[in-house]
Amino acid sequence: MSLALALKQAYLTHSPEEAAKSLEHLSVTDLATELAELPPSNLLPVLDLLTTSRVLIVFRHLDATQRTGVLASASPRLAVLLLAAQDDQEREDLIGSLPDAVAKELQRLLQFPENTAGRLMDRPFEIRADMSIEQAIERISGSKINRARSIYVVDHENRVAGRIDMQDLATADRTRPLRDYLHELDGAVPPTAQREEVVEFLSRYQLDSVPVVDMDGRLMGVVRYQRLFETIENVATADLQKMVGVSADERSLSTPGFSIRRRLPWLHINLLTAFLAAAVVGLFENLIAQFTALAILLPVVAGQSGNAGSQALAVTIRGLALREIGTREWRSVLSKEVIVGVVNGSALAITCGLGVLLWSDSAGLALVIAVAMVLSMVAAGFAGALVPIVLTRVGQDPATASSIILTTVTDIAGFFAFLGTATLLSFML
Repeated sequence: MSLALALKQAYLTHSPEEAAKSLEHLSVTDLATELAELPPSNLLPVLDLLTTSRVLIVFRHLDATQRTGVLASASPRLAVLLLAAQDDQEREDLIGSLPDAVAKELQRLLQFPENTAGRLMDRPFEIRADMSIEQAIERISGSKINRARSIYVVDHENRVAGRIDMQDLATADRTRPLRDYLHELDGAVPPTAQREEVVEFLSRYQLDSVPVVDMDGRLMGVVRYQRLFETIENVATADLQKMVGVSADERSLSTPGFSIRRRLPWLHINLLTAFLAAAVVGLFENLIAQFTALAILLPVVAGQSGNAGSQALAVTIRGLALREIGTREWRSVLSKEVIVGVVNGSALAITCGLGVLLWSDSAGLALVIAVAMVLSMVAAGFAGALVPIVLTRVGQDPATASSIILTTVTDIAGFFAFLGTATLLSFML
């Protein structure tokens, strides 16, 4: 073994966090050279710490032997993530290179839908209830488990018998059986449980992990809080991109061609919706030509209604994501947003009306923008809550370009409210 290779192995083994930071910033062209000949056992702790996009890039630059070794020893979450990103033929080749037991397990896990417990779980660390405390500690000492506050214990049939806290394990009498220190199981989730159900479970029982069991109660894996938090964080940041019509797959360092392909279709859709808003303004062309001050004040109404709609949209999407609300609560949500719109709109109407009165010395123009402000704020809050609820109801992701849809609705509503009110009160202008 060369000195350079030995130093790399020591670095990866003893400083995985620092090594992960180095790999995050290492150029793509240098990856294959720097990772050559490194054994999978050294790579795995670092791969678990990389971002999703980076770990896929690193995996692509490993040789065939390294890939097989990584997949054979990786946690189910990481192995499934890596396999799911490959095309069909590559996936089949990789699975075919694995031991039969591992290949069957990964094929089974790949059948679980994205963001379910079956995809998020790590392999269980098996400690049996008939072991002594000393045997359990020896088993844990020789394992790769870390950052776990509790361990799930199984019986001779691999059914979950309970859990034991690490602190209890460390202070227990080593001669006594493990079963004497077990805590009763708070519950478990099936592999098909959605991510939101797992979050709710962990929050309800204040646990750091949740066991995943099959129909017979046998332990399949464990979803740990840290892993779940990372997944939620990735989903949340992806939702921020999808809300403005950007693909969840795009990254800061994605190629220009990739970004163009993913953004351009939504920009065309946005262009069409902008023409719809412009058409509304065109209906009142003669009125605007007669009272030019209306053109100056149009962005004020549109801007305020857009902000109000975005506030309602963000709150509603969060409520749907955390299951604080469902589509059945639409009446309550819409009623609340209408009330908020009326109150906020009235307060802004007074402020805005006084400002316009001082600027234009026209009581009629001040009244027009005051009335329009209330109407547009109510419409914006209503639309901000309704858009994600409707998308959820029809089985779509509520974050998908919802802000583009909302912007169109709030612009049209704001323009109609302002110019329509100006038309009705034109005798006062």
